[in-house]
Amino acid sequence: MKLIDHAETVIVVTADNLEPGHPDLESAARLCAEISSRGAGFPYRRAVVVSDVDWFETDMLDGAPTIGIGGPGANAVTGRLAGDLPSVWTDGDRVIIQARLDGRPPQVLLWGMDRFATSEAVQAFLDRGWLDEFLERCWRFPSGSPA
Repeated sequence: MKLIDHAETVIVVTADNLEPGHPDLESAARLCAEISSRGAGFPYRRAVVVSDVDWFETDMLDGAPTIGIGGPGANAVTGRLAGDLPSVWTDGDRVIIQARLDGRPPQVLLWGMDRFATSEAVQAFLDRGWLDEFLERCWRFPSGSPA
């Protein structure tokens, strides 16, 4: 059985070895729930959370739309991509959203100078409409429309 679809399943990446209840894990769960709720019943229009270690070690995840949560010092995916993605929004250099939405696959990094600032980045991503644009890029055709 196929677990993900590279065109539709969003991979949300957190740092490996975060303790239960860590704000990055809570933000990832909240973001996944929001993405999955918008999937309109399509089986692969959803999000899954993986660790940065799994993202690097699992070939199946290569090429899927990706959202990294956590700063480059904590999340190795953010560390890898941060130099390549432009900043699209910052709040006093404390909260950072980086994104390449026109690329294939779309990639986003949500992070801050501490775990609380990272939570603010995730909330801003939701509140300011970037999730909508991200999903439009991932899910190119309206629900129910043929390709």
